[in-house]
Amino acid sequence: MELTRITPTPQQLRALSHPVRLRMLGLLRAEGPATATGLATRLGLNSGATSYHLRQLATHGFIEDDAGRGNGRERWWRAAHQSTFTDQPATEEERAAVRAFEQSVAVVQTEFLQRAVEEQELLPEAWRRTTRLSDWMVRLTPARAEALVTALERIVEEVDEEEGAEVGDFMVVLQAYPRPGTQVVDPS
Repeated sequence: MELTRITPTPQQLRALSHPVRLRMLGLLRAEGPATATGLATRLGLNSGATSYHLRQLATHGFIEDDAGRGNGRERWWRAAHQSTFTDQPATEEERAAVRAFEQSVAVVQTEFLQRAVEEQELLPEAWRRTTRLSDWMVRLTPARAEALVTALERIVEEVDEEEGAEVGDFMVVLQAYPRPGTQVVDPS
C-alpha cells in the first residue's frame, strides 16, 4: 500500500503530542472525515475543546478542511496524511519533541491494546485467532536491530489491502526497543 506521510518538525510534533489530538487524528485517518461535533461525541469531549484541538492539528498541517462536505454551518475535517514518521533527532529540541510525542503515542496505543483485549471475546473465532500479544528478546547490535525494524516495517507497508465482506480493519503496532534497564545510558 502506498502511504502518504508527514515527517513533522519539532514544533509540529509538540502540537501533536497530546493524547486527544492523536486520538482525533487517528479517527480521521481510520474512519474518514468528521465534524467537531461528531468527534466530540466519539471521544466524550465537549465540542469547544474538540474544535480547539482540531484547529491546532490544522495549523500544524496534520488535518485539513474537507471542502466537499458540509454546509455553511458544519465544518468537516479530514486527515492530510495517512501516517506520521519521525526522523532521528539531532538536536536537544528535536529529542525533546520526539520524546513528548512518543509518550503520547504510548498512552494511545496502550488504550487501544486494552480495548482490543477487552473486546476479544466478542469477536468471531476467525478474528480471535489473528490476535497476538507476543514478545521476543533477541541479542543484537544497534545496526542489526535497526535492520530488523526496517524489514518489519517494509513487510507491513507492502501488504496489499483487500476488499470484500470478510475484510476488517486490522491494526499492526510495532514496538521495538532496548529492554529497559539493560543498556548503558549516555549521560550527554
